[in-house]
Order: sequence, then C-alpha cells, then structure tokens
Amino acid sequence: MLLLASAACPAAPRPFRHFKVTVYIPVRVVQRMAADPGWMRSSWQAISSALHVDQVFIESYRAGVSADGAQLERVKHFFLSRGVAVAGGMAMLAAGGHGQIRTLDYALPQDRALVRRMSALTARHFNEFILDDLYFFNTKSGADIAAKGARSWSEYRMQTMDWVSRHLILKPARAANPRVRVIIKFPNFYPSFQGMGFDLKNEPKIFPEIWTGDETRYAPTTDQQLLPYESYEIFRYFENIAPGRNGGGWVDPIAMHYLDRYAEQLWDTILAKAPAINLFEYSSLLRIANPKNRAAWEDLPTTFNYLRMMSKCCGAPGTPGFKYPRLADVAAYALRQVDRLAGHLGEPRGLATYRPLDSSGEDFLPEMLGMIGVPIEMYPYWPKARTVFLTEAAQQDPRIIAQIESHLLAGDRVIITSGLLRVLQRRGFDQVTDMRVTHSIAAPTAYVQGYGFGAGTMLGHSRPILFPLIHFYTNEDWAVIRGLDDDGGVPLLLMDHYGKGVLYVLNVPEEQNDFYSLPPRVLDALRRYLTPGLPRLAGPARVSLFEYDNGALVIESYRNHPVAVRVTDGSAHLEDLSAGVDLTGEPAAAGRLAGARARAGARRAYGYELRIEPHSLIGLAPRP
Repeated sequence: MLLLASAACPAAPRPFRHFKVTVYIPVRVVQRMAADPGWMRSSWQAISSALHVDQVFIESYRAGVSADGAQLERVKHFFLSRGVAVAGGMAMLAAGGHGQIRTLDYALPQDRALVRRMSALTARHFNEFILDDLYFFNTKSGADIAAKGARSWSEYRMQTMDWVSRHLILKPARAANPRVRVIIKFPNFYPSFQGMGFDLKNEPKIFPEIWTGDETRYAPTTDQQLLPYESYEIFRYFENIAPGRNGGGWVDPIAMHYLDRYAEQLWDTILAKAPAINLFEYSSLLRIANPKNRAAWEDLPTTFNYLRMMSKCCGAPGTPGFKYPRLADVAAYALRQVDRLAGHLGEPRGLATYRPLDSSGEDFLPEMLGMIGVPIEMYPYWPKARTVFLTEAAQQDPRIIAQIESHLLAGDRVIITSGLLRVLQRRGFDQVTDMRVTHSIAAPTAYVQGYGFGAGTMLGHSRPILFPLIHFYTNEDWAVIRGLDDDGGVPLLLMDHYGKGVLYVLNVPEEQNDFYSLPPRVLDALRRYLTPGLPRLAGPARVSLFEYDNGALVIESYRNHPVAVRVTDGSAHLEDLSAGVDLTGEPAAAGRLAGARARAGARRAYGYELRIEPHSLIGLAPRP
C-alpha cells in the first residue's frame, strides 16, 4: 500500500538552492479560489507538482474589485496548511481605464478613503504585503489641477505619493497590525518614474523593503520597447539604491512572443543576484506553453530546449499519461538551469555608470550598451571607480561638472555621451573641454580606429547611420574611433586629456538602436575603451557579457541564430559551467609584447572562441 501511495503521489519538486520563488495571486483569482475550493486544490496541484513555490502574495484589491476578510482567510489558510508562506498584495488601480492604465486619484476624498480602508484590511490578515507597481499617480482631474498649483506635475505627484505612503498606507496598516511590513514594488519604466509619482529618493526610505519589476517582454510588439538586458540591469540599479533591501525581481509572461523570451527574463533576474523571484501571476502558470515562433532555432541545442523540457515534465506525445506543458513547467525548467549556474557567481561588476535619482535623458542607453557586450553596473551616486560613465541623465546633478573635473584631476577616466555634452556645453563645460556638439548631422558608412599622422585601421562598413557632428580642436582632442561619410570624418569616440585624467565622449546615434548596426569590429573597439582590461567580449551586437568579482563570466545571446564570439580573459583555463568541460585559452600575446606586458604587471591574456546558440547562455569560471 505504501508503494502504491508513493507511485500515485510523485515527490514534490525540490526547493531552489540559490533563490526563492513566489507567485502573485490577483484578487479575482482569490475570489474564485474562495468560492470554488475544488478548483483551488486542482489548480494548485497542477502548479506545485511542476514548480516549487516558497510564498504566495494574496491580493486584496485591484481596479475596483476587493476581497473580503473571509475570502482572504480561506485562501490564506489553504496555502499555510501546505507549508507555503503567505503575504498580501494590493494593486491601486481605479475601475475602468478601457485598456489604458488609470490609477486612483489621490486628490479625491473617496479614493483616499479607499486606500486607507484597504491598507488596514490587508494588514489585519497579513504580517506582510506588497504594493504592485501600479502604485503610481497619472490622473489630471480638476481636483488634481487645483491641488497642483504652481508645482510641476512631477513635483506634485511625488510629494503626494510620499504623503499617501506615510498616511494612507503605512499609518492605517500599522494601526491595524503593528508587526506589518509593507513592500513597494517599482516597475520597469524607471526613466519616467518622477512623472508618475514614484520617488526613488524617498520611497525606498519610507518602506522597509523594495522589489524590482524586471519584466522586459518582447520589444518589437510592446509599447515600452524595453531592452532584454534591462531584466538584469534594473535589479542591479535598485540594489545599489537600497542595498540589502531589494527583496526580489518580478517577471510576467505578457507579450513574450516565444517561450525563450520568458526564460531569458527569469535567467537575467537571477544573474543579477536576486534573492527571490516573483512570477506574475497564478492563472498564467496554468496556461498551456505554446512553442510558437521558435522555428528558426527549435532544432538547435538551445539553453531553453522545449522538447527536452517536455520529455522531463510531461512525457512524449501519444504515450500514456502525456500532457502538454504548462507555463509552470517552463518556469521550473528555466529556473533549474540558472539555479545550477547561480552558485558559481560572485558579486556583479561592470562599467560604473552614474544615474542620479529621478532623472531622465538618453533613456535606457546603459541597457543598450549592455546589449552590445559592455557589462554595466549603475549607481544612484557617483561611484568609487577609476572609470565612470555618464549619460544625459547625469545633468540632473547640479554638481556634475565639478564631479567630472575632480575625477579627472585625480588621474581617472570619465566617459560622457554626446547627449550630456550637448547639455553641459551651455553650462560652462568649456572650462574642461572645447569639444561641443554641433547642429550638423552625418551618416558614415565606413569606420576607422586609430589616430596620429595618417594612422588608422579599417573596421568595416554599415548602412548609413546618422550621428551628430562633434566639433573638436585638432591635436588637442583625438577621434580614436571615427566614421567616414564620403571624404569626411565623423567622430564616434573622442579623447581629451585634463589634468592627469582622460575624458572620452561617446557619440550616440540619432536612433539608439543603430548601435546594433555597427560592424562587430567597431563594437570590439568601443568595448576596449569603455571597459579596459579583462575580461572582454568580441563579436556582434545582441550578445551580453555578465562579469563577477570572483572571475566568473556569463555570455548570453539574444539573437535568433547561432553566433561565434571570442572572450579574452586573464585565466589560461576556464570551466564551461553549462557543459561541465574544461577550456584552454589561446595566448593572446606572444614574444616581445608578452614580455613588455609582464614587466608592466599586466595580466596575461587568453582568448576563447565560443559558439552560442540562439537565446542561450554559457557560464564560465576560472580553473586553477
């Protein structure tokens, strides 16, 4: 009888070793669970038999729909009885909206009363609850216009949401339950935060914990058009905003287009060292996982292998007991893959990028550099690093010119974009450099690296790409990488010396996505200047390098076809963590050059030629 019982009840999936998994349950699903215990049991069996879940967030309010205390308690005790931790959740949307997000209007007494009431109700039933990232403010009613007065919309909304957080969320919640912890989850559109009332300066101080929305979905068909690398980089940025209090990442399957896109978001969250990941939402995990739009790579040995996943979770079509995979099976398979890799990774590092809080300008440009193989680590303060990268968003800091000058005088390097130069050249930056962005545009089709008396190496050709022309003084500033437009030169990367330091200006295409169209050798040259030293990636765009302080590396391709890349590292032997094989590097320097490098104390360089399958990743770690 025991054997029969064991066969009938297969072992539950084991917990993940390096992170926790949580699932968010929207209020309408909560209501269905409370009304239909049979469906609650069967749906949970379908999910929990595929995927280990540590915690669920049980939502009490969304878009005019609220659960009552009895419903919350019924669902809460169901999960507690099964050993699953519980927390509450709220999504502060107004009813309606007709396809466009419409938040509550915090200038209206009835909406303020609703927030106060639901905060107290949720706190009475949970010792912890999370505010879904719909906790922002986008109304412009007559009451808002009157309340705003002479303030900007950003000032009005951020100040209002700070007040709402303290007086309508935390105060009533703590009055109902003094032990309650309230988490704020920030969304993925961080360059627009200030306009929507999110206050990155104060809200992480108001709430004891934050979570990160790092869902990036499929850019071509979504209105946000987020870059895949953001699923990694936004978590790192928020970790630097609230060190040790960034509780986890948050991913959904909306508009993923193909299953690999969902898997990539899960992987990148964990590569960013998130201690937990939330899967939004419960009913989505029950959907059949359709392997559509994968024809170009479905027969290749990709990291997310649909057929292998299906054979493990569901059997073979036509055999007894076969079932089609659900999204819960996809999440479990993808997370198992990255869980095996996560234990080998140290602390992330990359090109130190300073982005002041509540700033905008050249939005998502750091993520674009991540997509062309430059590891990025973004900070809300001036970082302690020899090389600091600044986009136009840095103009938000009123001391930015003084900070640049101080860094250069100390003998360090600063890389600024043409967008930031365009802004600063009107604010006295000519005391540092005479370079300036002009009103002219050029469209190079060929590229050269090198400077001096006629020196230069051809780097390849592209279709015409529009760049602003940057004025500079010959023999004071140097175009170390330049494009050619007929017989004219178009600086792509300019160098100037100031004190003991070096200032670089990166010319950003008029359309940021045109970075993808630059020849691989141009990208290789840019990488050498942006991230001097080792390791370094060589190859085409849409391949990212993730770097860690223990020498581990991850290379991930977001491309639809196999690609060859070269990694240059300081280790003579690397272990391929994905395949479990040792790799031996080819010495990248020999003879007299190697001797000069050794006398200078530089690390020896070794090259590794790698093939990466579409939408796949490779983990590497140094071997003794």
